[in-house]
Amino acid sequence: MSEELEHVKCLIIGSGPAGYTAAIYAARADLKPVLYTGMLAGGQLTQTTEVENYPGYPEGILGPEMMQNFEKQASRLGTDIRFGYVSSVDFASLPHKVVVDESKTILADTVIISTGASAKWLGLESEQKYNGFGVSACAVCDGFFFRGQDVVIVGAGDTAAEEATYLAKLCRKVYMIVRRDEFRASKAMVHRVLNTPNIEVLYNTETKEILGDGQTVNAVKVINNQTNEETNLDVTGFFVAIGHHPNTEIFRGWINMDETGYIITKPDSSETNIEGVFACGDAQDHIYRQAITAAGSGCMAAIDAERYLAAKEHVVTA
Repeated sequence: MSEELEHVKCLIIGSGPAGYTAAIYAARADLKPVLYTGMLAGGQLTQTTEVENYPGYPEGILGPEMMQNFEKQASRLGTDIRFGYVSSVDFASLPHKVVVDESKTILADTVIISTGASAKWLGLESEQKYNGFGVSACAVCDGFFFRGQDVVIVGAGDTAAEEATYLAKLCRKVYMIVRRDEFRASKAMVHRVLNTPNIEVLYNTETKEILGDGQTVNAVKVINNQTNEETNLDVTGFFVAIGHHPNTEIFRGWINMDETGYIITKPDSSETNIEGVFACGDAQDHIYRQAITAAGSGCMAAIDAERYLAAKEHVVTA
Protein backbone atom coordinates (compact mmCIF):
# COMPACT_ATOMS: atom_id res chain seq x y z
CA MET A 1 0.00 0.00 0.00
CA SER A 2 1.66 3.24 -1.14
CA GLU A 3 1.52 6.35 1.01
CA GLU A 4 -0.67 9.16 -0.29
CA LEU A 5 1.40 12.28 -1.00
CA GLU A 6 0.45 15.81 -2.00
CA HIS A 7 2.71 18.82 -2.62
CA VAL A 8 1.42 22.32 -1.75
CA LYS A 9 2.96 25.78 -1.66
CA CYS A 10 1.30 26.89 1.56
CA LEU A 11 -0.26 24.71 4.23
CA ILE A 12 -2.26 26.38 6.99
CA ILE A 13 -2.92 24.39 10.17
CA GLY A 14 -5.93 25.73 12.09
CA SER A 15 -9.07 27.64 11.26
CA GLY A 16 -9.68 30.46 13.74
CA PRO A 17 -9.36 34.16 12.88
CA ALA A 18 -5.59 33.75 12.42
CA GLY A 19 -5.82 30.76 10.10
CA TYR A 20 -8.62 32.12 7.92
CA THR A 21 -6.97 35.55 7.64
CA ALA A 22 -3.69 33.90 6.66
CA ALA A 23 -5.67 31.94 4.06
CA ILE A 24 -7.28 35.09 2.65
CA TYR A 25 -3.92 36.82 2.20
CA ALA A 26 -2.16 33.70 0.93
CA ALA A 27 -4.91 33.05 -1.62
CA ARG A 28 -4.73 36.62 -2.91
CA ALA A 29 -0.95 36.18 -3.26
CA ASP A 30 -1.61 33.13 -5.46
CA LEU A 31 -0.05 30.71 -2.99
CA LYS A 32 -3.02 28.34 -3.49
CA PRO A 33 -3.24 27.63 0.25
CA VAL A 34 -4.60 24.41 1.69
CA LEU A 35 -6.14 24.84 5.15
CA TYR A 36 -6.94 22.04 7.57
CA THR A 37 -9.54 23.14 10.10
CA GLY A 38 -8.61 20.93 13.03
CA MET A 39 -11.29 19.22 15.11
CA LEU A 40 -12.92 22.53 16.09
CA ALA A 41 -13.52 24.28 12.78
CA GLY A 42 -13.56 28.02 13.40
CA GLY A 43 -11.71 27.84 16.70
CA GLN A 44 -12.76 29.23 20.07
CA LEU A 45 -15.11 31.84 18.61
CA THR A 46 -17.52 29.09 17.56
CA GLN A 47 -18.10 28.48 21.28
CA THR A 48 -19.02 32.08 22.07
CA THR A 49 -22.28 33.94 21.61
CA GLU A 50 -22.24 37.68 20.87
CA VAL A 51 -19.05 39.34 19.57
CA GLU A 52 -19.23 43.12 19.93
CA ASN A 53 -15.59 44.21 19.91
CA TYR A 54 -14.58 43.23 16.36
CA PRO A 55 -14.53 46.27 14.03
CA GLY A 56 -16.98 46.28 11.15
CA TYR A 57 -19.94 44.80 13.01
CA PRO A 58 -21.75 47.81 14.53
CA GLU A 59 -24.62 45.66 15.79
CA GLY A 60 -22.35 42.82 16.91
CA ILE A 61 -22.37 39.30 15.50
CA LEU A 62 -22.61 35.76 16.84
CA GLY A 63 -19.23 34.02 17.07
CA PRO A 64 -20.19 31.00 14.92
CA GLU A 65 -21.69 33.28 12.24
CA MET A 66 -18.56 35.43 12.22
CA MET A 67 -16.34 32.42 11.65
CA GLN A 68 -18.62 31.20 8.85
CA ASN A 69 -18.07 34.58 7.20
CA PHE A 70 -14.29 34.18 7.57
CA GLU A 71 -14.51 30.71 6.03
CA LYS A 72 -16.68 31.86 3.11
CA GLN A 73 -14.30 34.70 2.30
CA ALA A 74 -11.23 32.46 2.41
CA SER A 75 -12.99 29.88 0.24
CA ARG A 76 -14.24 32.45 -2.28
CA LEU A 77 -10.69 33.71 -2.80
CA GLY A 78 -9.41 30.23 -3.57
CA THR A 79 -8.42 28.54 -0.31
CA ASP A 80 -8.82 24.76 -0.31
CA ILE A 81 -10.49 24.27 3.08
CA ARG A 82 -10.53 20.73 4.43
CA PHE A 83 -11.86 19.22 7.64
CA GLY A 84 -9.14 17.20 9.33
CA TYR A 85 -6.41 17.37 11.92
CA VAL A 86 -2.63 17.28 11.73
CA SER A 87 -1.36 14.22 13.58
CA SER A 88 2.42 14.69 13.18
CA VAL A 89 5.05 16.80 11.47
CA ASP A 90 8.61 16.36 10.19
CA PHE A 91 10.44 19.65 9.73
CA ALA A 92 13.89 18.09 9.23
CA SER A 93 14.08 19.00 5.55
CA LEU A 94 12.36 20.93 2.78
CA PRO A 95 9.65 20.58 1.75
CA HIS A 96 8.15 20.01 5.19
CA LYS A 97 6.27 16.78 5.84
CA VAL A 98 2.93 17.06 7.59
CA VAL A 99 0.75 14.01 8.26
CA VAL A 100 -3.01 14.57 8.30
CA ASP A 101 -5.47 12.24 10.03
CA GLU A 102 -2.60 9.77 10.53
CA SER A 103 -2.92 8.70 6.90
CA LYS A 104 -2.06 11.38 4.35
CA THR A 105 1.31 13.14 3.99
CA ILE A 106 1.44 16.74 2.75
CA LEU A 107 4.72 18.11 1.39
CA ALA A 108 4.57 21.83 2.06
CA ASP A 109 6.95 24.56 0.92
CA THR A 110 5.63 26.76 3.72
CA VAL A 111 3.62 25.96 6.83
CA ILE A 112 1.55 28.46 8.80
CA ILE A 113 0.70 27.29 12.31
CA SER A 114 -2.54 28.78 13.64
CA THR A 115 -3.69 26.06 16.00
CA GLY A 116 -4.77 28.49 18.74
CA ALA A 117 -5.05 27.88 22.45
CA SER A 118 -7.70 26.45 24.72
CA ALA A 119 -8.90 27.89 28.00
CA LYS A 120 -8.34 25.83 31.11
CA TRP A 121 -11.59 25.02 32.89
CA LEU A 122 -12.42 23.83 36.39
CA GLY A 123 -14.06 20.68 35.08
CA LEU A 124 -17.58 21.25 36.39
CA GLU A 125 -20.49 19.94 34.33
CA SER A 126 -22.42 23.15 35.03
CA GLU A 127 -19.46 25.16 33.76
CA GLN A 128 -19.92 23.71 30.29
CA LYS A 129 -23.71 23.81 30.53
CA TYR A 130 -23.67 27.60 30.94
CA ASN A 131 -20.62 28.31 28.79
CA GLY A 132 -21.62 31.33 26.72
CA PHE A 133 -24.70 31.91 28.87
CA GLY A 134 -23.08 33.47 31.92
CA VAL A 135 -19.83 31.49 31.97
CA SER A 136 -16.79 32.88 30.16
CA ALA A 137 -13.02 32.49 30.00
CA CYS A 138 -12.44 36.02 28.67
CA ALA A 139 -13.36 39.08 30.73
CA VAL A 140 -12.20 41.47 28.02
CA CYS A 141 -14.44 39.72 25.49
CA ASP A 142 -17.57 39.34 27.60
CA GLY A 143 -17.35 41.71 30.56
CA PHE A 144 -19.43 44.34 28.74
CA PHE A 145 -22.51 42.09 28.89
CA PHE A 146 -22.41 42.17 32.70
CA ARG A 147 -22.30 45.91 33.15
CA GLY A 148 -23.82 46.89 36.50
CA GLN A 149 -24.17 43.26 37.62
CA ASP A 150 -22.47 41.07 40.22
CA VAL A 151 -19.95 38.49 38.96
CA VAL A 152 -17.40 35.91 40.10
CA ILE A 153 -13.89 35.45 38.75
CA VAL A 154 -11.77 32.40 39.58
CA GLY A 155 -7.99 32.60 39.64
CA ALA A 156 -5.02 33.90 41.59
CA GLY A 157 -2.42 34.84 38.99
CA ASP A 158 -1.64 38.04 37.12
CA THR A 159 -4.24 37.38 34.44
CA ALA A 160 -6.98 36.80 37.01
CA ALA A 161 -5.97 39.94 38.90
CA GLU A 162 -5.92 42.01 35.73
CA GLU A 163 -9.28 40.69 34.58
CA ALA A 164 -10.79 41.25 38.04
CA THR A 165 -9.84 44.92 37.96
CA TYR A 166 -11.15 45.17 34.40
CA LEU A 167 -14.49 43.70 35.46
CA ALA A 168 -14.59 46.01 38.48
CA LYS A 169 -14.84 48.99 36.12
CA LEU A 170 -17.96 47.51 34.54
CA CYS A 171 -19.64 45.47 37.25
CA ARG A 172 -21.26 46.44 40.54
CA LYS A 173 -19.47 43.73 42.53
CA VAL A 174 -16.68 41.27 41.70
CA TYR A 175 -16.06 38.24 43.90
CA MET A 176 -12.56 36.87 43.35
CA ILE A 177 -12.20 33.18 44.23
CA VAL A 178 -8.68 32.26 45.37
CA ARG A 179 -8.09 28.59 46.22
CA ARG A 180 -5.18 29.20 48.58
CA ASP A 181 -4.58 31.78 51.31
CA GLU A 182 -2.53 33.97 48.98
CA PHE A 183 -2.26 35.14 45.39
CA ARG A 184 0.18 33.88 42.79
CA ALA A 185 0.08 37.27 41.10
CA SER A 186 2.82 39.89 41.31
CA LYS A 187 2.76 42.29 44.24
CA ALA A 188 1.79 45.18 41.99
CA MET A 189 -1.26 43.31 40.67
CA VAL A 190 -2.27 42.16 44.17
CA HIS A 191 -2.02 45.75 45.39
CA ARG A 192 -4.28 46.87 42.56
CA VAL A 193 -6.89 44.22 43.41
CA LEU A 194 -6.87 44.91 47.13
CA ASN A 195 -7.27 48.63 46.52
CA THR A 196 -10.30 48.25 44.26
CA PRO A 197 -13.34 48.79 46.52
CA ASN A 198 -15.84 46.62 44.65
CA ILE A 199 -13.61 43.53 44.50
CA GLU A 200 -14.10 41.09 47.38
CA VAL A 201 -11.41 38.40 47.61
CA LEU A 202 -12.53 35.05 49.04
CA TYR A 203 -9.39 33.13 50.10
CA ASN A 204 -9.26 29.35 50.67
CA THR A 205 -12.36 29.09 48.52
CA GLU A 206 -13.31 26.77 45.67
CA THR A 207 -16.24 26.62 43.29
CA LYS A 208 -18.58 23.75 43.98
CA GLU A 209 -21.35 24.44 41.46
CA ILE A 210 -22.64 27.04 39.04
CA LEU A 211 -26.38 27.50 39.51
CA GLY A 212 -28.88 28.75 36.98
CA ASP A 213 -32.40 28.55 35.65
CA GLY A 214 -31.44 26.34 32.72
CA GLN A 215 -30.85 29.37 30.52
CA THR A 216 -28.52 31.71 32.40
CA VAL A 217 -26.42 31.81 35.57
CA ASN A 218 -28.04 33.22 38.72
CA ALA A 219 -25.72 32.01 41.50
CA VAL A 220 -22.48 30.23 42.30
CA LYS A 221 -22.04 27.81 45.19
CA VAL A 222 -18.59 28.04 46.78
CA ILE A 223 -16.96 26.18 49.64
CA ASN A 224 -14.27 27.25 52.08
CA ASN A 225 -11.67 24.47 51.90
CA GLN A 226 -10.58 25.11 55.49
CA THR A 227 -13.97 25.19 57.26
CA ASN A 228 -16.11 23.32 54.65
CA GLU A 229 -18.65 26.13 54.93
CA GLU A 230 -20.73 26.50 51.77
CA THR A 231 -22.05 29.83 50.49
CA ASN A 232 -24.24 30.81 47.56
CA LEU A 233 -23.13 33.98 45.80
CA ASP A 234 -25.93 35.75 43.92
CA VAL A 235 -24.22 36.56 40.61
CA THR A 236 -25.09 36.52 36.93
CA GLY A 237 -21.59 36.01 35.53
CA PHE A 238 -18.83 33.48 36.17
CA PHE A 239 -15.37 34.11 34.71
CA VAL A 240 -12.58 31.53 34.71
CA ALA A 241 -9.03 32.92 34.63
CA ILE A 242 -6.83 29.96 35.51
CA GLY A 243 -4.86 30.05 32.30
CA HIS A 244 -4.78 28.77 28.73
CA HIS A 245 -2.82 25.99 27.09
CA PRO A 246 -1.65 26.45 23.49
CA ASN A 247 -2.54 23.69 21.05
CA THR A 248 1.06 23.12 20.00
CA GLU A 249 1.98 19.71 21.37
CA ILE A 250 2.52 18.11 17.93
CA PHE A 251 5.24 20.69 17.17
CA ARG A 252 7.22 20.01 20.34
CA GLY A 253 10.80 19.07 19.56
CA TRP A 254 10.75 20.99 16.29
CA ILE A 255 9.58 24.49 17.09
CA ASN A 256 11.02 26.68 19.85
CA MET A 257 8.45 27.28 22.59
CA ASP A 258 8.32 28.88 26.00
CA GLU A 259 7.85 26.81 29.15
CA THR A 260 4.07 26.72 28.72
CA GLY A 261 4.11 25.71 25.06
CA TYR A 262 3.54 29.03 23.29
CA ILE A 263 5.51 29.19 20.03
CA ILE A 264 8.36 31.71 20.01
CA THR A 265 8.54 33.83 16.88
CA LYS A 266 11.29 36.20 15.84
CA PRO A 267 10.82 39.87 16.79
CA ASP A 268 8.46 41.79 14.47
CA SER A 269 7.86 38.61 12.50
CA SER A 270 5.86 35.40 12.37
CA GLU A 271 9.00 33.37 11.58
CA THR A 272 9.85 30.43 13.82
CA ASN A 273 13.24 28.78 14.26
CA ILE A 274 12.43 26.47 11.32
CA GLU A 275 12.89 27.81 7.80
CA GLY A 276 9.57 28.15 5.99
CA VAL A 277 7.45 27.63 9.12
CA PHE A 278 5.45 30.56 10.49
CA ALA A 279 3.18 30.91 13.51
CA CYS A 280 0.29 33.24 14.28
CA GLY A 281 -2.69 33.71 16.57
CA ASP A 282 -3.12 32.33 20.06
CA ALA A 283 -0.60 29.53 19.45
CA GLN A 284 2.10 32.20 19.83
CA ASP A 285 0.27 35.04 21.62
CA HIS A 286 -0.11 34.59 25.37
CA ILE A 287 -0.66 38.30 26.03
CA TYR A 288 -3.61 39.64 24.02
CA ARG A 289 -5.55 36.55 22.87
CA GLN A 290 -8.16 38.54 20.92
CA ALA A 291 -9.79 37.72 17.60
CA ILE A 292 -8.53 40.92 16.03
CA THR A 293 -4.91 40.46 17.11
CA ALA A 294 -5.06 36.85 15.90
CA ALA A 295 -6.37 38.02 12.52
CA GLY A 296 -3.62 40.63 12.31
CA SER A 297 -0.92 38.08 13.00
CA GLY A 298 -2.47 35.76 10.40
CA CYS A 299 -2.00 38.53 7.86
CA MET A 300 1.64 38.83 8.93
CA ALA A 301 2.23 35.09 8.56
CA ALA A 302 0.83 35.00 5.03
CA ILE A 303 2.91 37.99 3.96
CA ASP A 304 6.02 36.45 5.53
CA ALA A 305 5.34 33.16 3.74
CA GLU A 306 4.82 34.89 0.39
CA ARG A 307 8.04 36.90 0.77
CA TYR A 308 9.93 33.78 1.79
CA LEU A 309 8.79 31.90 -1.32
CA ALA A 310 9.48 34.89 -3.57
CA ALA A 311 13.04 35.14 -2.22
CA LYS A 312 13.58 31.42 -2.79
CA GLU A 313 12.41 31.71 -6.40
CA HIS A 314 14.75 34.62 -7.13
CA VAL A 315 17.97 33.37 -5.58
CA VAL A 316 20.94 34.56 -7.62
CA THR A 317 23.59 31.87 -7.99
CA ALA A 318 27.21 32.58 -8.90
